[in-house]
Amino acid sequence: MPAKTIRYYEDIGLVRPLRSDNGYRAFRDSDIHKLAFLGRARTFGFSIEDCRTLLDLYEDETRESAQVKAVAQEHLAAVDEKIAQLKSMRETLAHLVDACQGDHRPDCPILKDLAKDP
Repeated sequence: MPAKTIRYYEDIGLVRPLRSDNGYRAFRDSDIHKLAFLGRARTFGFSIEDCRTLLDLYEDETRESAQVKAVAQEHLAAVDEKIAQLKSMRETLAHLVDACQGDHRPDCPILKDLAKDP
């Protein structure tokens, strides 16, 4: 994980490594585990706030798995929505690319579509 990311996580309170007398961070095993947890959560696309919530739930031994599932389901719904948007974008763009002759003529359906009023 980049040092800049670690500093950011420290600045927003997600990790709190100890500091030596000379100001260097002293990472405990628990800090390293938190950073790995956060890195994994971010690879799944969870937001920083979702990461904070998941980390709090992870550290709460009285949590219910239903709480974790609710966070994950909400994120999954957002991912599904984004995928649907990307599929629609791809279909439209593929249609425009297919319609463009791509030759010496100036006529281009891609540019015509981009110039449309919203």
